[in-house]
Amino acid sequence: MNIKWKTVIIGIVIAFILALILGVVLGSLGGIITYLLTTIYVGYTVGGDYQNGAVHGVIVVVVFSIIGIILKIHDGVPVGGFDVLVGLEILIGITGAIGGSIGVLIKRSRSSKISAA
Repeated sequence: MNIKWKTVIIGIVIAFILALILGVVLGSLGGIITYLLTTIYVGYTVGGDYQNGAVHGVIVVVVFSIIGIILKIHDGVPVGGFDVLVGLEILIGITGAIGGSIGVLIKRSRSSKISAA
């Protein structure tokens, strides 16, 4: 599998923008929506099979959340213990895999409709 790093970086930038906007509007729910929307975009963009979309989605959300944790620690915000952070990363990774797979599914369904026309 070939990782498309340009798409990953664009996904991380989109995640930061969405997190700023949705975090203000929706609070903590904005984070989950940010992860899903970003990874759906990433999965759609990379295409391929479901595994490809899932892997790209996981990379984006895990890198994005690690950067967020580092920024919070830098600002002196308590972020919980190591076990809490590992648990959150696992949940975030699962969310990224689901979103990436959904993006691939959307792209496939759009491609099949275009081919049928």
